[in-house]
Amino acid sequence: MTDSPLASPSTRRQWLRAAGTTAAASSLASAAPDQPSKPNIVLIISDQFRADNLGCLGHNPLGLTPNLDAMARRGTLFRSAYCNQPVCAPARGCIFTSQYPARHGVWRNGLGLRTDAVTLATELRKAGYSANYIGKWHLSPYTNPESRGPVAPDHRGGFLDLWEASNELEWTSHPFEGDLYDGDGRPIHFSGIYRADFMTQRAARFLKNARGPFLLVLSYLEVHHQNDVDKFVSPPGYSDRYVNPFVPQDLRPLPGSWPSQLSDYYGCVAKMDETVGKVHQLLDENGFGDNTIVAFISDHGCHFRTRNTEYKRSPHDSSTHVPLIITGPGFNRSLAIGELVSQVDLTPSLLSAAGLTPPNTMQGHSFLPLLDRKTENWRNEVYFEMHEFVTGCGIRTPSWTYSATAPKRPGWRSAPSADLYVESAVYDNSADPFQHVNLAGRATARADAEKLRARLLTRVHEASGLSPTIEPAWFPYP
Repeated sequence: MTDSPLASPSTRRQWLRAAGTTAAASSLASAAPDQPSKPNIVLIISDQFRADNLGCLGHNPLGLTPNLDAMARRGTLFRSAYCNQPVCAPARGCIFTSQYPARHGVWRNGLGLRTDAVTLATELRKAGYSANYIGKWHLSPYTNPESRGPVAPDHRGGFLDLWEASNELEWTSHPFEGDLYDGDGRPIHFSGIYRADFMTQRAARFLKNARGPFLLVLSYLEVHHQNDVDKFVSPPGYSDRYVNPFVPQDLRPLPGSWPSQLSDYYGCVAKMDETVGKVHQLLDENGFGDNTIVAFISDHGCHFRTRNTEYKRSPHDSSTHVPLIITGPGFNRSLAIGELVSQVDLTPSLLSAAGLTPPNTMQGHSFLPLLDRKTENWRNEVYFEMHEFVTGCGIRTPSWTYSATAPKRPGWRSAPSADLYVESAVYDNSADPFQHVNLAGRATARADAEKLRARLLTRVHEASGLSPTIEPAWFPYP
């Protein structure tokens, strides 16, 4: 477990300065008058949650998600929501800043958001909201093992009120024991209780005394695997429900870890769904149910080592397709949206739903017009980046997935960008919805690939200001 941040005199001085900033910010927030006309916002993040776990999407027959399915029936389901980089920290940066990794700067794990980052929290606090956070953060710079736990206030992205979090919760906890850290960097230890249940208890404690309007982020590590044992760990008995389970069609023909891990993963999914139901119950019990927007999303999916040697960081839907369901004022429409949206669109949409104008630093767009079926100005495609396993970029359209990666020459290391990319994946999602046949370099897809390449170049420039070269596949088929 991570040691207390108060271990050394220099660190103590840093935290004393930080604590003063936090106390001043909290007193300002608590002094703000109640404004019941403004909706509270609860954002629930489940780590590594495949979109096709949702029963409401019609792909998985196991009934894993009755509470999320009920959310979808009551609220708004986004059937085609995608992440902008399929790995933890960059995706979270996209969610909170509405910027692509090339702009917000967290292009790989271990980097931190700029201390002056404009985020969902900073903008809502300007409007009188408190900004509260419980769970996994992963957006503070990793400089040494102690950086995995406590997070100094200036690295919290504007969440300056309740703070009970760990920068990298997967390394400061196990499923039944571990630590979060409070606003002063002191450990909040739990033991003998499932990690998700402990976090929900902390949420209950907050809601019992909360004043609106508030933003509360509940960032659960579940359903992510436990890194140090490389295993998905659900509560006792949960995985037993899913022995010899349904296997998603994208996984079936591919070698990977899914034969040994899928039942445990599904146990975690079922528990996460129960947790969402509990959060809604707590909101109702504390009188917030009618005036709270609740959004459920994930940072990325999970392909169980079928597409590369780990769990994500690929252009495939199994990595990039994420759940997105929103309920509450303005969203309770029993509506399913088919247009493509992405993580950078979430913060502008939540700000707009709160009656605020998203700042011009944000690269995403509010998807609220889609709820009124005003689709004519919506660019129906998603731009994404890939780093660490490769350096790459791509776009997802309704019909195609197209990506390009930097060549891995001797001495190659992942970088925030490249001057040269080479076409590496072309999938016809209409004919091949599970993305088993890569058409990169094939003559039958050449005309479509050329159009997609031009579109991707436009998106790269818009996202980063860069103008790289993308070459056709180096090994074309006749």
